[in-house]
Amino acid sequence: MAKKEKEVPLRVIYEDNHLIAINKKSGDIVQADKTGDETLPDKIKEYIKEKYNKSGNVFCGVIHRIDRPVSGVVIFAKTSKALARMNQLVHDRQMKKIYWAIVKKAPEPAEGNLIHYLYRDERNNKTLVSRVPKDGYLKAELNYKIISQSDNYYLLEVELITGRHHQIRAQLADIGCPIRGDLKYGFPRSCVDGSIGLHARSVTFIHPVGLQTTVIEADPPREKLWNHFCEILNINRSQL
Repeated sequence: MAKKEKEVPLRVIYEDNHLIAINKKSGDIVQADKTGDETLPDKIKEYIKEKYNKSGNVFCGVIHRIDRPVSGVVIFAKTSKALARMNQLVHDRQMKKIYWAIVKKAPEPAEGNLIHYLYRDERNNKTLVSRVPKDGYLKAELNYKIISQSDNYYLLEVELITGRHHQIRAQLADIGCPIRGDLKYGFPRSCVDGSIGLHARSVTFIHPVGLQTTVIEADPPREKLWNHFCEILNINRSQL
């Protein structure tokens, strides 16, 4: 009988009475899909029940999402009031989201702004890209810059201006820089663990109750190439 793989504990990187943030590992899902796998909100509810000895229903509201093969910070609301206020921040684009992306080819120029028009093909779970406006396509915008490199790869820092389905993956692929391991958008090889080289590095926002500026960072995965970039950038990772 095959030995069951030891489950990685829930990586809580921020928590207060209103919000909880997780450093999501690749493979975890934020919302239920056809696989039927346990979602992060399910895991968070169990965590809260156990930690605070709560009985009955536990609230966990989804504020934003990142794709299944992507790692990094995801924030959830512990109260309906926090959820409503955070949803408004997201709607008003008052949540700053920074991602790190590993690509094989350096974008030209090394720093810039990308504007595309995207269409979500739900049947194939893929985003189609146009460089000009089209009916049914939504405007997508991001800023990027190269912040490090190895012998074979470049590390980009990406700031999302809009939040569209597969936005970073589709936009970078359109300029000839598909993300490492992202077969769906043209990278030639997958990563062994099924992840792609995209990590939600940080989110910055005004706390919905305390009203203080809040910055939450998530350490990149402990993997050879991510380790290399963290060493170059002098990042001392303390998280699991």
